[in-house]
Amino acid sequence: MQDKLLLVPWAVAIVYSSIPLFWFAIHPFAESWRRMKRSPYRALVPIWAIIILAIGWLTWPWHARQIYSTPWMWLPALLLFFFGFRTYRRVFAEFGEHKLSGEAELRPKEHKQELVTTGLHARMRHPIYLAHLVNLAGWTLGSGLLVNFALLAISVLGTFPLMVLIEERELEQRFGDRFREYKARVPLIPVPAGKNVSRVVRPGA
Repeated sequence: MQDKLLLVPWAVAIVYSSIPLFWFAIHPFAESWRRMKRSPYRALVPIWAIIILAIGWLTWPWHARQIYSTPWMWLPALLLFFFGFRTYRRVFAEFGEHKLSGEAELRPKEHKQELVTTGLHARMRHPIYLAHLVNLAGWTLGSGLLVNFALLAISVLGTFPLMVLIEERELEQRFGDRFREYKARVPLIPVPAGKNVSRVVRPGA
């Protein structure tokens, strides 16, 4: 029974850890995806599914191996879940589904291009990435699964600095001095509220 319950945190960790790999299938080839007449997600969704299945296949031999089994570790995990999902809710409200999914970036002719610097983005440059890692950390701490700790470490290294570095180069190409000014003013990780005042900067504004 316990092994079956551990399938849940293992499966969740697989999905979260697939995000950096899926991201690397998008951003380095963004220009190619943008040139497609049809939605690039016709190809990207199957690619993501393959990535998830591949991680599941590779980690299956260790899916139930725990470093520890301590029920009270779910208490700090709940705090991480609260922070992570609260961040998701705020980012979704501020960012919108098209930007959150990456569709606005890959189909620029159909969606207004804007550099969002309000809300959570006034305090940190990549709140959605932080939310992903926080939720994965919650499932890792709560379950004590060895493979989850490994996937968390790989995800952290894949996100910071690799994903951030590549994405910020692309944002600098799209928004130029506006993004450079935002980057100089807003830190990568959260800072106390009230230290940053920002706005939404639109191309041509």
